[in-house]
Amino acid sequence: MNTSAKAKGGMSWAWFHKLGSPKWFYGISGRLLPWLSIAAALLIGIGVVWGLAFAPPDYQQGNSFRIIYIHVPAAMLAQSCYVMMAVCGVVGLVWKMKMADVALQCAAPVGAWMTALALVTGAIWGKPTWGSWWVWDARLTSMLILLFLYFGLIALGNAITNRDSAAKACAVLAIVGVINIPIIKYSVEWWSTLHQGATFSLTEKPAMPAEMWLPLLFTVLGFYSFFGAVLLMRMRLEVLKREARAGWVKDELMKHSGRPASPRHGAER
Repeated sequence: MNTSAKAKGGMSWAWFHKLGSPKWFYGISGRLLPWLSIAAALLIGIGVVWGLAFAPPDYQQGNSFRIIYIHVPAAMLAQSCYVMMAVCGVVGLVWKMKMADVALQCAAPVGAWMTALALVTGAIWGKPTWGSWWVWDARLTSMLILLFLYFGLIALGNAITNRDSAAKACAVLAIVGVINIPIIKYSVEWWSTLHQGATFSLTEKPAMPAEMWLPLLFTVLGFYSFFGAVLLMRMRLEVLKREARAGWVKDELMKHSGRPASPRHGAER
């Protein structure tokens, strides 16, 4: 390996280990948060208004198809969130990064809400399409299992009082539960199912005309920006809670209260 490659590898690992620093994360997340919030508001606003008011009706489903502008982004985000949590679980177990557990714990409620939203909007879409609010379809059932996995992670994290033990238990459950994600994705191909195939994919050309899939792209990107903003806000609060005794946290709280920061309150972490 040449010198430049080694330097790049060293920089990558240095950045990776910086993520484990609560102080560094708090600083960088504070700069990212406004941009993610603005992006979420603009993208979701444009996508929803465009999709609900200006996109043409579907030739088969009419106007009932418009629920996809909420249902599809919520379903995609629900699955992506769980994959992210599984990655955090691996990082927490292998590299012992406490910030990985913070991300996992803070993402679980958001993922649960997105899964619930996907199930509810799917039921609203299913009534005019299938004639029923709910069927024990492979895709729907595996999404319901995903919701239970989120509930299990939230309950497990709150039930174990020791933070390290709770982090390990939640990490293991997140890693084991991630097997449900490919089941959700490929359920319509593996089993006979009422649920249609993927409406939107980043790897394949959309089957819909541009005036229908472009607003969907806006809402998908908006939902992911929204998730990023909410996750950062939750993680920042959790960091302040866990690092309450650290000097930099006391300085940060004093700065926001308008009082001058103290010289130092002990070692920074």
